[in-house]
Order: sequence, then structure tokens, then C-alpha cells
Amino acid sequence: MEQQHKRRVRYAGTHPRTYQEKYKELQPEKYAGDVAHILEGGRTPAGMHIPICVGEILEFLQIRPGQTGLDATLGYGGHTRAMLERLEGRGRLYAVDVDPIESEKTRARLESLGYGPELLTIRQMNFADADQIAPGVKFDFVLADLGVSSMQIDNPERGFSFKYDGPLDLRLNPTAGVTAAERLRELTRQELTELLAENADEPHAEEVARAITGTLRGGGRIDTTRQLTDVIAGALGRLPGEERREEIKKSCQRTFQALRIDVNGEFEALYAFLEKLPGILAEGGRVAILTFHSGEDRLVKQAFRQFQREGVYSAAAADVIRPSAEECFRNPRARSAKLRWAIRAPERETAE
Repeated sequence: MEQQHKRRVRYAGTHPRTYQEKYKELQPEKYAGDVAHILEGGRTPAGMHIPICVGEILEFLQIRPGQTGLDATLGYGGHTRAMLERLEGRGRLYAVDVDPIESEKTRARLESLGYGPELLTIRQMNFADADQIAPGVKFDFVLADLGVSSMQIDNPERGFSFKYDGPLDLRLNPTAGVTAAERLRELTRQELTELLAENADEPHAEEVARAITGTLRGGGRIDTTRQLTDVIAGALGRLPGEERREEIKKSCQRTFQALRIDVNGEFEALYAFLEKLPGILAEGGRVAILTFHSGEDRLVKQAFRQFQREGVYSAAAADVIRPSAEECFRNPRARSAKLRWAIRAPERETAE
């Protein structure tokens, strides 16, 4: 039977606008030239994620062939690939991610580059269960990049961005837990106000929470990203015209962030990971954590300093490491990144 020819996606105008229309960006192996042109312009192609602070992370981790490491947040695999290159085919790297959709794509991508199961072990799990990733194994180096990957943000079906209309989901693992839309229906106005303030420092928390809960209690629906954005815009309609547009944009960013953190239990997972981290590090083992939110950075800083005082870590970053101005120009999503590190003390230095 003759195979039916399938036409590529067509779009109106000279440039693709929707996620599905960006077929060249979504196939970087086939349209490498187009993808390179997009990257040169300081933009991230759809379906791709540009790893942040790669040079700074590798400089600190000091990875050597034969070592065993952990990438606690696999994502698109950019950091993973860089660490695998440093192993030079000797040693082992474990990598975990809660997202079953993207982790499988990354597995296939890395395997096509020659990084198969003999060197790379990928598991779908939360880094909160760090002690269960490889029981009995002590890691020489560990990396955790706490940012949401660009391919998750850009895909409207995942509901991570207010810029695109799609289901209000926000789950890193879309097969488990409740969606953001379902979560909103569970919260009281006071609970939502506190959630917005604690998870995103939202200055308009009360107004936004009042508008959301009022809409739902009045029989309205907030099932999509556009519906939530419209409610937030309505809540801030009282602001002066010259500042209204920018403030609505920022409030949408913060509200979506706060809901994502809550839906995925991100602070709880990070706290569990930080508590278990010393137990999975080898003596002299190095850990680097990349954060994108003041609450995350605060948790990391406090845990590192506490364990350093107790003698569990022999050293910890006194200050954060920031991406260079050049990197932020190439990749605007790097601007809010903060890198902290710590080194596991030998057992004999650990406090009694």
C-alpha cells in the first residue's frame, strides 16, 4: 500500500506563531541551521531548553573520569550531557525527573549521542526521594537545577505560561496529582492569599485571591490559562493606565509561579532533598544547586550553612554565583538564576 504523503504544518503570515506551527524549532536535528539562527538572536527555540551556568557548574564540580554523579533534575539534558562529556566514557551518571513526557525524549536524545544505559541511568522519580535513587551509592558530584524547563513552559498543553491559552494544569508530572484548576476550587480566599504571598511575594495577593474565589463561587469557570489571566487582569483594573499593563503581566507571572510551586509541592520536595543530600554524598563530594526563586535560594542557603556549622559540609558558598551578562543576553531566562555550592566533609571532620 502506497504511503500517504503528510504535508507539513502551514501557518498564516511569514512566521509561525503557535507552538504546533514551529515545526523547524521542534526538530533541531533536521533544521540545525534555523535553530542556530534563533539561538544567535538570544531566543530559545520551542521544545528546547538552554542550560544555565554550565561553565560555572563544571568548574566547581571538578568531574573526573571514573566518578559517579547525579543530575537530580534531568530536564532537557543540557547539564547532563556536559557532565557526561567530562566522564569521558568512564564512571556513571544517574539522572532523575518527575516529568515522564520530557524525560523519555531526553533519554532518546542522549542515547542517540552515545550515552546509553552502560553510562547513564535515568529514572522517573522526584529528587525528594534522593536516598532511593541508587541505594548504597555515594555520589562524587550532584547537580540540581530547580528551574522549569523551557520546553514545558512553551508547550501550551502543559499550562505553565499565561502567554498561551491552554488547560490550567501546571503539573510537572501530568499523570499524578491535581491540576492547578482543581486546586483553585479547593482553596479558601485566605488560603489563596497566603499561597500567593508565600510562594511568589505577590503584592496584590488579596485582590487576586478575592477575584479568583469570587469568580468560582459565582458559578464562573477558571479551567484555562486565558481564563485565569483575564480574572487577574480584572482584579487589577483599578490601577492607573500607564502601569496597569506591566503590573498585570508581573502579577500573572507570580500567580502562575505560586500555583506551580503549590501543585507540585516544590518547597516540600526541595526541603526533603536538602535533608537527605549529605547522606548520598561521598566524602569530598560536591553539590551545586541552581535556583530561580528567592524562597528556594533561602532554603538552600540555610541548609548549607546549618550543615556547615555542624561539620557535615567542609565548605559552602558564602555568596551566590550569578550568570554572566553575556549569558543573560544570549538567554534571558538566565537572569534570575542563583548558583550555590557545598562540599561534603570527610567523616572524621563530621561533628559527633
